[in-house]
Amino acid sequence: MKMALQLARKGRGHTSPNPLVGAVLVKDGTVVGKGYHKKLGGPHAEIEAIRNAKGLSGGATLYVNLEPCNHFGRTAPCSDAILEAGIKRVVIAMRDPNPDVKGGGAAALEKRGVAVTLGICREDAEKLNEAFIKYVLTRRPFVTAKCAATLDGRIATRTGDSKWVSGERSRRFVHRLRHASDAVMVGISTVIRDDPSLTARLPGGKGSDPIRIILDTHLSIPETAKVLQIKSDSDTLLVVGEMSGSDPKLLEKRAKIEQKNVKIIQSPVKNNLIDLDLLMNRLGAMGISSLLIEGGSRVLGSALSAGIVDKIFLFYAPKILGDDDGIPICKGMGPESMAGCIPVTDIRFRRFDEDVMIEGYIGNSGIRRI
Repeated sequence: MKMALQLARKGRGHTSPNPLVGAVLVKDGTVVGKGYHKKLGGPHAEIEAIRNAKGLSGGATLYVNLEPCNHFGRTAPCSDAILEAGIKRVVIAMRDPNPDVKGGGAAALEKRGVAVTLGICREDAEKLNEAFIKYVLTRRPFVTAKCAATLDGRIATRTGDSKWVSGERSRRFVHRLRHASDAVMVGISTVIRDDPSLTARLPGGKGSDPIRIILDTHLSIPETAKVLQIKSDSDTLLVVGEMSGSDPKLLEKRAKIEQKNVKIIQSPVKNNLIDLDLLMNRLGAMGISSLLIEGGSRVLGSALSAGIVDKIFLFYAPKILGDDDGIPICKGMGPESMAGCIPVTDIRFRRFDEDVMIEGYIGNSGIRRI
């Protein structure tokens, strides 16, 4: 099963909104076939493993990290292919959490005489597909918030300089996070200050660019911003507030930006900022199952306050700014007492050279448990 999970990870960044799935066929104690879901619309992991076995699937045991499908989607049911291949036993890490199909694959196999074992490496499987789980259960994206800060909690100096807080290895990891996410979101202040590209630049040019989402309530983005000029397979999306139909300058600017194949959507505003809770419903309806928030501090503070964040990656560099006027990790009104702090659970630590990364989950939502 651990081999199946490792295979599944190879599909990261290419299968959404489908899950990450790997499969291994074992016969007489020997691996005879293996495969993974490589891209959306392509063969599922079970089919890849059966093909890789080259006729040796009869009587074998199939290990797969997600319950095989028993319905027609973009491809035919994997349960039928398993039966046709003569596989006698299927070991499954976790059930498919989709309420429309949950349990269907395992039940169909058992009904036809295939032995089914459930729950092997379940927690690892749920963590691997945590974004898929949340999306199929809520139709809202799984939201990860990332930032890099000094040891005294500053993401930039008072002048806005933030290049670079963290080291090169930390920044490379962030590109992997972008590659694995359907979309990346920043506020207009970050665009004006840093002029980022928001692309996924992995070694060998293999990164899959996320959809670039800019929160720009008043459509103040410079027309020369990099995100408006990028040639990419993914979209750039500007989220604006209610725009005045009587402002000819705004209408002219909007028309010019849309000519660059940039999408502009209007979204409700709360306290003069985009209402992020309502925006998550909108993004989910667009098929965005995972979202990486990269800042700045106003966006991070608003996202945490709105309760939309599921997971955090905080990078702390061995630096101290030593002032009280640098830009903090979060801006906005906080709680009056420590009892109002947002709890972070399942903490993990990782080193990237001298940087320390803290990974954790917000609250006790139980998203990964089904």
